[in-house]
Amino acid sequence: MALAIFLFTYIFIAGARLPFIKLDRPGGALLGATLMVVAGAVTPAEVFGHSSDRSQQAIDMDTLVLLLGMMLLAVYLAQANFFRAAGAKALKVAHTPRLLLVAVTFVSAFLSAFLVNDTVCLFLTPLVLVVVEDARLPPVPYLLAVCMGSNSGSVATFTGNPQNMLIQGASGLGYARFAAYMALPAVLSTLIVAVALLYLFRKELPSARFDTHPPPLEVDRRLLALGLGGLLGVVVAFFAGLPMSWSALAGGVLVMSLSGHEPREALERVDWVLLLFFASLFVVVHGVHKAGWAEDIRHLFSPLMAGPPWRETLGFAGLTLVASNLFSNVPFVMLARAWVPSMQEPELAWHVLALGSTLAGNLTLVGSVANLIVFEAARGKVRMGFMDYLRVGAPVTLISFAVGLGVLLAEHALF
Repeated sequence: MALAIFLFTYIFIAGARLPFIKLDRPGGALLGATLMVVAGAVTPAEVFGHSSDRSQQAIDMDTLVLLLGMMLLAVYLAQANFFRAAGAKALKVAHTPRLLLVAVTFVSAFLSAFLVNDTVCLFLTPLVLVVVEDARLPPVPYLLAVCMGSNSGSVATFTGNPQNMLIQGASGLGYARFAAYMALPAVLSTLIVAVALLYLFRKELPSARFDTHPPPLEVDRRLLALGLGGLLGVVVAFFAGLPMSWSALAGGVLVMSLSGHEPREALERVDWVLLLFFASLFVVVHGVHKAGWAEDIRHLFSPLMAGPPWRETLGFAGLTLVASNLFSNVPFVMLARAWVPSMQEPELAWHVLALGSTLAGNLTLVGSVANLIVFEAARGKVRMGFMDYLRVGAPVTLISFAVGLGVLLAEHALF
């Protein structure tokens, strides 16, 4: 029953539509979680975390609290016009279409390394659309730079994307140690994204200089300083080894308390639907684990990972890349995080899981929520089909993943 509910839920997670039920991803996940409880696969006590045994708690509250805290910080930075200011700064140094493309890629990547990539895409996309329209540039390469740069940059830290947050909660690895291994793969992946976009769109990007006239920008300097100070304090707390979830929420609440603004506006801009989506997925995947199907799925793919550590790592890397697009990266990480502790080199496997599940988002249009956010925001101005995206996403993903994996293997061999 648990497996049947999971497969039914996956129909909606994959973005498919049924003629008799009109549900999106969050709605489908909530339906799946409810069915798990109604069918008895998961108990209400497990959903509400009444047990002190974490294995009996369906919802990982640490991950949700961490996500909430980082969202809150991002909202206040957006209210201070931080994201628009960062984009305007990129424009000042970029006077040609090609340099602008590189600037957008790296700005998106850098911001996503510390803030949730979905949030970065939500706030950067409208600015990029205004700029390219004003400069009469083709919007597609710049929109791809936003989402692909965001995905590649978010590899660097636990707070870059939701799947890395899941890995942090399950692995117990320190923020600083994780970032030390993942920073170089993130930088190289971002560089590959920029070079690939420059090459693939070389005929559409003129070499002449341009001038843009974005709308006047009013920055709330006090709120900006407060938001950046809060973010810096949270990152310092991460590196100091303090609990990440409550450090992030404490930073967000502190900024909220000192902002001088009514909290309601900021709280309404938090993506509560995404939080509900994750909570529901936790319940669905917990039912699959409890019924033993997660371990059965692992045995199904075990021939790919049989043998010495290097073969296990390569097999797991390939599985992660493919399954993150078939099952979507967050549900796959929820499943796979139970497998990693028993692998021959667990820490390397955690890093591979983070790298593969994140860069897999660049492969297809539906591979990452960040991709969907960008092109939904551009609806009416840009039409991006599945195959149109895949023609760019396939080479970018395969090259960046191969390079990133090679760097990780070298780092673990040396250090």
